[in-house]
This record gives sequence, C-alpha cells and structure tokens, in this order.
Amino acid sequence: MSSDSTLALHGGPKAVTATKPEHHRWGAAELARLTAMVDQPSLFYWKGPQTDAMLAEFRRPYPLQWCMPCSSGSASLHIAVSALQLPPGSEVITSPITDMGSVIGILYQQLVPVFADILPHTYNLDPADVRRRITPKTKALMIVHLAGNPCDMDALMTIAKEHNLFVIEDCAQSWGAAYRGKPVGLFGDFGCYSFNEFKHVSSGDGGIVGTNHPRFGPSLCKWGDKHYDRVTGGRNPETLSPNYRMSEPQAAVAAAQLTKLPAILAAHIRLGTRLLGHLQKLALPGIVLPEIDPRDTHSYWFCLLRIEPARFRGTRDELVAALHAEGVPAGASYIPKPVYGYPLFQNHNFFAGTWPLRAAGLTTMDYRTVQCPVAEAMLADGISLPISPALTDEIIDQTADALAKVVRHFKA
Repeated sequence: MSSDSTLALHGGPKAVTATKPEHHRWGAAELARLTAMVDQPSLFYWKGPQTDAMLAEFRRPYPLQWCMPCSSGSASLHIAVSALQLPPGSEVITSPITDMGSVIGILYQQLVPVFADILPHTYNLDPADVRRRITPKTKALMIVHLAGNPCDMDALMTIAKEHNLFVIEDCAQSWGAAYRGKPVGLFGDFGCYSFNEFKHVSSGDGGIVGTNHPRFGPSLCKWGDKHYDRVTGGRNPETLSPNYRMSEPQAAVAAAQLTKLPAILAAHIRLGTRLLGHLQKLALPGIVLPEIDPRDTHSYWFCLLRIEPARFRGTRDELVAALHAEGVPAGASYIPKPVYGYPLFQNHNFFAGTWPLRAAGLTTMDYRTVQCPVAEAMLADGISLPISPALTDEIIDQTADALAKVVRHFKA
C-alpha cells in the first residue's frame, strides 16, 4: 500500500494498481457441447441430449428427483409458485431485499407478496418477523439466500412446519452455499436456481427448478411448458401455464458450466474469505462485516458490508465514489430500495394500472404502509464489493487496502 494517503479522488495514487487479468467464463467445454448440439436433429429441450446432460450435472450437487429446466431464475420461481396452486389472495412471505424476479410469479398467480424484515448483518429473513407477518391467508414462504449467505433454515423450516406452509428456496445467488453442511435448495418443497449472465454459473440466461416432493414432482414440467404432458405426448392442457422452456443451446452451455462449478465456487469462497480475513484484521472503525455462521458455507456471489454513518464525515455514497476512484467497483448496497418501495408496488400498478385482487376484495394489502426498518437501514448504509474468479489475490488485497484508505480519510 502506498504511503501517500491522499485519495485518488483528490489526485493521490490509486490503491488498486494490479491489472485485472483477462477472464473467459466460456471456452472449450462449452464449445464442444455447442458443436455436438449443431449435429442434433432437434434443439427442443424434452429428452434433448444437452438438457439431459445438464440435468445429470445439476443433480450431482443437487439430488432433486424432478426438475424443470427453464428460461430464467425468475421463471423457475414462477413455476414453483404455480405448482402450489394456491387460491387467489393467498399470501407468500418473502424478503424485501431481493430481485424483482422473486415476486413476479407471486403476483402473476394472483397471490400477495408479504415482506418480512431481515436480520441486520446476514441480510436474510428474520424468523421472528416472519412469525409476526403470518395471517390465516399465509400459505407459503419464499426464502431468499442473499449473496450466497444461507438463511437460518432450522428456524424458518420450524415456522413452516408449525403453520403448514410450503417453502420455496430462491437460490439464484447461492450456488454452492450450504446450511450446516447441506446445500441450500434441498430444505424446502422447491429449490430454484439461475443461470443468468451474472451468477456463479451462466448460460447467458436460464434457470432450473427442482423438487423431491411426490405431490408436485410428477407434474412439475407442465407448469413451465403450457401445461402440456410431454410424458404421454398429450396437448390437452387442464389449466393455464406459461411457456418457460429452456432451449438446447442454453442447456449445452449450462451443462458445461456445471462441470466447472466446484472450481468456480472454490474461487468465490477463497477470494471472499480472503477479503473478509483482511478486513477482520484491519478492524476498521465504522465498518460492520457480514455475519456468517462458521458452520455454514457462504458462496460469495458478492460481499456486502455496512457502515455506521455517524462515524464518518461523509455519506455512504461519497465513500462509494472514493472507492471507485481507488479502483474498486463498489456498489451502493444491492438494490436502491426495498422491493415494496418500487413504483409498481407503491401505486399497486400490477395489471394495466390496477390490482385485481384489491378490486375484488381478496386482499387489503397496501404497500404504501409497509415498513421493514432493518432492510431500509441496510440499503441506506450498505456497500457491496465484487467477488469473482476474474479477480486475483493481489486485487483482493488491494481492495482491502483501498477500503482502509477511504475509511481513514472519512472517519469523523
């Protein structure tokens, strides 16, 4: 680290001087599968060689008997919600700190997302607040393992069992994460995963939903395939289902990516652990690190930490701008506001400017009155730091130095 403490923002030397190496996520393995795919007589997913190969690779870490490969992580969640066949107006409790894709399926199925607050330093659902949000209309929990940090599954599954609730696990950000040694996605009724461009493994976009539940498994594929029965070959749909099928080109890339999953996860975990190790030793005043149970595996989709605003003479956004100048592509938290704060929720503008559920008297939910104070505070003072196999140990070390430099400059 340079002895010059002048911020790069003010003309000083950058803290991150290491060159980010060129990193190719896709290569020979993906090309080989795509080349083989071109010689196939069909690119349709059902019984497709690439889809079958992808499912075989997926089931190595995630032994889910019934799986539906689909077009996105959002689609995987919608398929799971659809398969529950809940009555309109039923409530699904979920996190306010998640991607919009988590709640799209809930809304499209004419159900009500209910947002419970989070724990302040894991950034995952607070089981105590989940309990407070349960009503006679609550039928399911959608658990989001944010950024690769597993939720408190013992507590949440206990609540689900006590109240006879279905459980959907949103594992889009948590490939490789494990709770007490068991991979996330294997606790609830459904595990949902994403192959989005920015996830641990990617086919550009895509997803997969799986279950071991005998009630839902045999018909799972129907809910993402127009409710057609591919087993019998019938085109006689019994109910409404979207078309969320994955194609063979997507499956080819995903299959190859999944063969690399152990190495990709090892890089994320090693780099994330290295960064937090540096920050723990530095013990920077005003910086609060994420809480990770030592019995669990955090797979570090990114690293999210918080500041104590009163201990700085600058705003969180000023600290982020200074980090950028130092060469750290830091982010202001994860999303700009809790999901319930988005305009479509504040205006209940879900279907052509209306919300049919409210109009029909099936819910009294008013998102303008929803508050999750911990989530709101975290989004106001959080800073995200990237973790990726594209980074090197030197970049990670210099990232820690950059944060220390910025903190020392802005400390009150």
